[in-house]
Amino acid sequence: MAKHTFSACRDNIDDFKVQTAKHPNMSAVPLRPHSEHSKDRTSKRLSTESNGTSDGGMGSSTPVEITALEESFRRFAIHGDTRATGKELHGKNWSKLCKDCGVIDGKNITLTDVDIVFSKVKKKSCRTITFEEFKVALGELARKKYKEKTGEDAEAEVFKLIEGKAPVIAGVTRAVASPTVSRLTDTTKFTGSHKERFDETGRGKGKAGRVDLVDTSGYVSGYKHRGTYEKKVNKPTDGRPM
Repeated sequence: MAKHTFSACRDNIDDFKVQTAKHPNMSAVPLRPHSEHSKDRTSKRLSTESNGTSDGGMGSSTPVEITALEESFRRFAIHGDTRATGKELHGKNWSKLCKDCGVIDGKNITLTDVDIVFSKVKKKSCRTITFEEFKVALGELARKKYKEKTGEDAEAEVFKLIEGKAPVIAGVTRAVASPTVSRLTDTTKFTGSHKERFDETGRGKGKAGRVDLVDTSGYVSGYKHRGTYEKKVNKPTDGRPM
């Protein structure tokens, strides 16, 4: 049994010598563990996916570039929806895109035209359109908006209106002046007991404007020269004898 084992080991050594003689540089290259090869393959796959590339064949490793038109499509697709992925655009944001970017002009293109084109290009069972369907819809509107131009030139003009644009966020609604509101808030127009609760500047008097305070000064209500008598009585005599 030992003799058979020794003979097998000797045959393996002879085979290794033959392989070394055929490939003299084989011993100079260190062998790498199998785990390192697995890491290389994983890192290559992740790098390929992150760059939007594919190693499926020659010429398929070109990075995917997002055009300005597609970027605007994604911005409007996620507008007002935190769960949106940016790959599909629903009808409400489609109408907003056409309005904010100036596609709707009220003459050649109206809101009704936009809705009709959206229903025409989308799939029957879907409520949204993809980017490819989005370009088809723009082509339909372009030919109607720019009737004097060819199809490609018309599409290019519409694309320019949308490229680089983002949804317009409406500002805060301003209060509209109303006669009814001004009559309720202008203290100079108050009458009766409500008038007594505010002074000339419009500031509230507090408790004095809500409670009837008894005047114990002895003056008649409405007397304009209140306090003048005390000033005359208490006026200094300037050293004159009594």
